[in-house]
Amino acid sequence: MPTHQHESLVELFRSQPMLAAWYLMHVFGEKVPDYERAHAEPCDFTDVGPKEFRGDSAFALYDGNGRALIGICVEIQRGYDDSRHWKWPVYLATLRSRLQCPTYLLVIAPKLGVAAWCRRPIDLGHPGLVLRPLVLGPDRIPAVTDPVEAVAVPERAVLSAIAHGEGPDADAVLTALLAGLHETGDEQAKMYYDMVAEALSVTARHRLEELMALTYEYQSDFARRYVAEGVVAGEARLLLAVLDSRGISISQDAKDRITSCKDPDQLEMWGRRASTVDSVDQLFD
Repeated sequence: MPTHQHESLVELFRSQPMLAAWYLMHVFGEKVPDYERAHAEPCDFTDVGPKEFRGDSAFALYDGNGRALIGICVEIQRGYDDSRHWKWPVYLATLRSRLQCPTYLLVIAPKLGVAAWCRRPIDLGHPGLVLRPLVLGPDRIPAVTDPVEAVAVPERAVLSAIAHGEGPDADAVLTALLAGLHETGDEQAKMYYDMVAEALSVTARHRLEELMALTYEYQSDFARRYVAEGVVAGEARLLLAVLDSRGISISQDAKDRITSCKDPDQLEMWGRRASTVDSVDQLFD
């Protein structure tokens, strides 16, 4: 079952059809022909039998006459799955047959170990026919530290933050990300922010929240809302920790009520009570 982050990364590429081709050119050195437009393609790769193969996403670059120049299968891989080595060649061959042009397999693997596994050559059996996936792992994703670049293509800044949000360039990478989000529509910015926050460690996530709060350039409605939500979430976590440290049983309903509360004053009041109550019911009285 695809995870939320898996689907978010798929949507990241669908929202910017040229993104996959940019990485082919600038990371893997592939020559991409001059094109008129980039377009998302159907990613169902059903064969002639009853079995259906469905990939994550597919794209094509077209010339001015509507002729496909290259096709790109983009796969998001967050864990080890040997079935991928049987399915990926099907995706590539089906897209090639459908578009009647050269095709590439680009695998996005946010974890270093998984990226190394994805790079293993896939021997198709026919002499000389070996598929070597092009894998964009954290070691190959360029760090975006220039806010201008992040504003131009925020999707590259998102992948950069996922890969480098905890390295030596973390502050520059996260600051550039915030610049890109500031110029993006609220709904898309929210999705991108959540995608990065989910991928980062707790320490790096807190640093991202601090940068958003401290850097005045990014005090948009989006930034202010997220800073406020971060404060509320922190209050809820602290309240649960106090109750747990006192050995007070917390039902799932009570936990949901605390974590879903968006009123900081209410959370503060519960926090004061948490040091003296004998049960969660008393907390809510």
